[in-house]
Amino acid sequence: MKIGLLSDTHSIIDKRILKFFENCDEIWHAGDIGTIKTLESLEKFKKIRAVYGNIDNHQIRKEVNEFLLLKYEKLVILIIHIAGKPPKYNKITYNLIKKHKPNILICGHSHILKIHRDKENDILIINPGASGNLGFHKFKTAIRFNIINSNIKNLEIIELKRN
Repeated sequence: MKIGLLSDTHSIIDKRILKFFENCDEIWHAGDIGTIKTLESLEKFKKIRAVYGNIDNHQIRKEVNEFLLLKYEKLVILIIHIAGKPPKYNKITYNLIKKHKPNILICGHSHILKIHRDKENDILIINPGASGNLGFHKFKTAIRFNIINSNIKNLEIIELKRN
């Protein structure tokens, strides 16, 4: 399974990111989609799994959930837009971690690409940064990776200058 991961599009989908995702089986979006048109555009491109973010309106919130729990092979993956700063998660994220014990937490919101391990909870945390044009970030970022034998392999990052 090849996954394309992005967050914080804020209504903008860069064609170079879509090209980066060309060979992906699914796209996962960690919130702040921006508009229903953006979500529909992604749905036409690939199978999408998405959560809403703090800027997403009622139309988007009708289509996607606040969080997703996915299971691939032996991996449990939690996707939520705002997680807090590990290991001090916000209340919702903390409760989801304690209840479901995910191996991987995917979040957005900060506009900062960061991949690290929460040793206290034994969770790999992946924040793909921001792939839209709104915010303080200087580069648009996205990630792609494979899930093979319950492991993330071939993780790649794209970094693009903002328009």
